[in-house]
Amino acid sequence: MHKSMARYETVIGLEIHAQLLTRTKLFCSCSVAFGSLPNSNVCPVCLGWPGALPVMNARAAELAVRAALALGCDINRVSEFSRKQYFYPDLPKGYQISQYDAPFSTRGRLDIDIDGERKTVGITRVHLEEDAGKNVHGRGGQSIVDLNRAGTPLIEIVGDPDLRSGAEAAAYMRTVRDIIVFAGVNDGNLEEGSFRCDANVSLRPRGQAELGTRVELKNLNSFRFVQRAIEAEVARQTAVLDGGGRVQQETRSYDPERNLTRSLRGKADAHDYRYFPDPDLPPLVLEPSLIEEQRAALGELPAARRQRYVSLGVTEAAAATLTSHPRIAQFFDEVHASYGDAAKASNWVVTEVLRGTKTHGLDAHFPVNPRQVAELLQLIEQGDISGKQAKEVYQEVEGSERMPSDVVAKRGLRVVSDADALRPLCERVLAEHPNAVATYRSGKAGTLGFFVGQVMKATKGSANPQMVSDMLKLLLDRRE
Repeated sequence: MHKSMARYETVIGLEIHAQLLTRTKLFCSCSVAFGSLPNSNVCPVCLGWPGALPVMNARAAELAVRAALALGCDINRVSEFSRKQYFYPDLPKGYQISQYDAPFSTRGRLDIDIDGERKTVGITRVHLEEDAGKNVHGRGGQSIVDLNRAGTPLIEIVGDPDLRSGAEAAAYMRTVRDIIVFAGVNDGNLEEGSFRCDANVSLRPRGQAELGTRVELKNLNSFRFVQRAIEAEVARQTAVLDGGGRVQQETRSYDPERNLTRSLRGKADAHDYRYFPDPDLPPLVLEPSLIEEQRAALGELPAARRQRYVSLGVTEAAAATLTSHPRIAQFFDEVHASYGDAAKASNWVVTEVLRGTKTHGLDAHFPVNPRQVAELLQLIEQGDISGKQAKEVYQEVEGSERMPSDVVAKRGLRVVSDADALRPLCERVLAEHPNAVATYRSGKAGTLGFFVGQVMKATKGSANPQMVSDMLKLLLDRRE
């Protein structure tokens, strides 16, 4: 560790913004569809026209509660919306409707995995708020504003300052994303901005309890950028402190091309936003029945699913891959339900199926269906086809509804399991390699694999490898 880094402790807290999977905005009926023509999904409410009144989207409240429960938070039955006052071109009202001192959920926690070690990270609160619009710079030398996103329902997940490195921050962000995607409340699409975060970064002398001056890094929308941006900011703050300077409280952006952070503006404190209860919105009251309905709708979350897969014999690496997307996990579950051997099913799904799988948000397109994979594995299990033949059959059924058994029957790909047919082949291979035979008989049993490979090559993979191995061993161990 660098001497400067040894003197300081990094303190990080993330504020994650996740758009909720509703059809309409938080306080009006405008669509939240991504990719629409600029400023086409707007109305007097999200444009901030005088006299326009907000009406709460009930579905947003349901999804927000589900997300908070998934993150281990306590639900407050009564909460209130506040006006967060600030001026920015993408905020036409001059304030953002959010929650501050009376949010709907508080005190959550989750576990993250760092190099095989588990760390528990606290969550201060999860609150509801509306998204701002989007500033687009550099169009014809001008900056323009697209207000389609203004009013989109968000949850903000405010993490405790428990993270100590960029790697921990990236792991935390990835864990939060996996949880809320599996809970069905967010599509996890970082590229489209529906899942993004701000990072609060500060340094303090090691052993000091008081936090240092924090700097906010805005709008980080990839796991890699979160880690790199924090590492770049830590290096910058370290240089400032080592040079006898003081870190200024401010908001900065990250330039990935130059791997440095740039100052945007001075960082405001809570009192600068002049929060006060929104007079147009009544308190949000969550009925116990709604909370329990959302608890029941959570389903199996990623950590529990990985644990279940490992208990079935799936490797930890494969279990992590299978739980990287809810549709992938569902695909595997269907294969396993039909075939039975979780370890073999996971290996085929991870190595073959996922190679041709494409995901976008919560959607996934698979090159085959679970029934095809299960039947293919069953054909291998029964000894009807070899592993090599299975890959040929798989290529035939990709992108179609054809079943593997039909391809096997049509192409005559049955494994050769007839001892009378295999014996002459094995004898011929041994006769062609007398030196290798002598090597085997001198005690180097590993040579057997060479002979098996030669027979499989001669039969173009159609022989039963176990039967070939047994036949060769019988012939080799027989002394003339």
